[in-house]
Amino acid sequence: MIPLSLSEIRDLTGGEVHGTTTPHTVTVDGTVSTDSRECGPGSLYVARVGETADGHDFVPAAAAAGAVAALTSRVVDGLPCVVVDDVQTAFGRVARGVVDRAPELRVVGITGSSGKTSVKDLLASVLSSVAETVAPVNSLNGEIGVPLTVCRVTPTTRFLVAEMGARGIGHIDYLTRIAPPQVAIVLNVGTAHVGEFGSRENIAVAKAELPRAVPAEGLSILNADDPLVAAMADGLTCRVQLVGVAPEAEVRAVDVVLDERGRAAYTLVCPQGTAAVSLRQSGAHHVGNSLAVAAAALELGLSLDQVVAGLGAAEAVSRWRMEITDRPDGVVVVNDAYNANPDSMRAALDAVAAMRASGERWAVLGGMLELGADSDAEHAGVGAYAAERGFDHVVAVGEGARPIADAFPGAEWVADTDAAHDLVSSRVRPGDVVLLKSSRDSGLRWLGDRLAADAGTPADPGAVPADGEAVAR
Repeated sequence: MIPLSLSEIRDLTGGEVHGTTTPHTVTVDGTVSTDSRECGPGSLYVARVGETADGHDFVPAAAAAGAVAALTSRVVDGLPCVVVDDVQTAFGRVARGVVDRAPELRVVGITGSSGKTSVKDLLASVLSSVAETVAPVNSLNGEIGVPLTVCRVTPTTRFLVAEMGARGIGHIDYLTRIAPPQVAIVLNVGTAHVGEFGSRENIAVAKAELPRAVPAEGLSILNADDPLVAAMADGLTCRVQLVGVAPEAEVRAVDVVLDERGRAAYTLVCPQGTAAVSLRQSGAHHVGNSLAVAAAALELGLSLDQVVAGLGAAEAVSRWRMEITDRPDGVVVVNDAYNANPDSMRAALDAVAAMRASGERWAVLGGMLELGADSDAEHAGVGAYAAERGFDHVVAVGEGARPIADAFPGAEWVADTDAAHDLVSSRVRPGDVVLLKSSRDSGLRWLGDRLAADAGTPADPGAVPADGEAVAR
């Protein structure tokens, strides 16, 4: 973190200092955390009040771990603190103060209904090959996740990649005031959270808040293959670059081919020239992701050769996104169950359908949340799409996934992940490919770990879900 004194934090937040009479001598120069267990020497502990826990109760634990100060909504014992009316809002102001103290920092904002985390990981990998880069851990993309990411910026950080999600109009606009982007990437407008927004058009309004925040000298990178995204160019004051496979895209892919694992290779065409690109991620949808990354990296000063090398070297980083395990018995498990919406469901089915398999293809699918009145129809559409893509077996898991089974001839429905594990593990054979896909709260990512470990190839035992924005500790 860029060091801040307690008096600076007071001035940024408008709060009151308690627990010390010399706030200018208390310096935060370590991590900033909402979890007392993650604090260390020089940390600032942000005491949030959540649905199940009050972060103020963990101030002594944060102090014992090395924290030097806390951001709180009431006076606490054990640490000097800045007391504010609203911890979340104050935390955003602290993060903005960090950005303002890094004048050479270049900020890239990324949004879209799906693919944000994959693009974030890919862009961070490419940029970090040339300079210090900070990007979110897992999917920290909201009102707490963005400040947590920003506060990892140091005096030598050159690039900040900020993933920005939204559950309503105005959310992304708020995040852009914490991390003002010089470059914006809008990937797509799908049906994720349509139950909360009411329509895809409303989702588009929310996503368009990101490019509208880019200054005139900046660049907005828009998906030419998504009409709702391409239309965001109207009325922008900044420069615009379209990416995709459409002929009007300035950064586009031609001659796309997939290998036996569904990994794409293509010719990149852009104003800087043409080059051959080979990706390590499975799924044709990563072509569009990589084009957006290429456009952003080129805008940030990387050469075409550096971009191509970075794209070709990048491995998957975040867990449960097209995570492929080759079991010793010849079964391939594809765990893409971190989250799901109808668009990402179809993309995952496409990816596995494109993979070469000597056996049969399984789709183990759970419920997609926050789809509103269209939920049953959207789930049924996924089941029908799995049939269209030639899957041999569909297992629908949980009550919300029943319409998937209803739409796939011969599909099987089970009540929970234990039943799904028993069914699949008893019937898969060498050469089979098993896809797992669901919304996070449906829990299929853990089922994927179990299936991956069944034949002696355990998943990472230290991995934990990226739920940091939903807890107070």
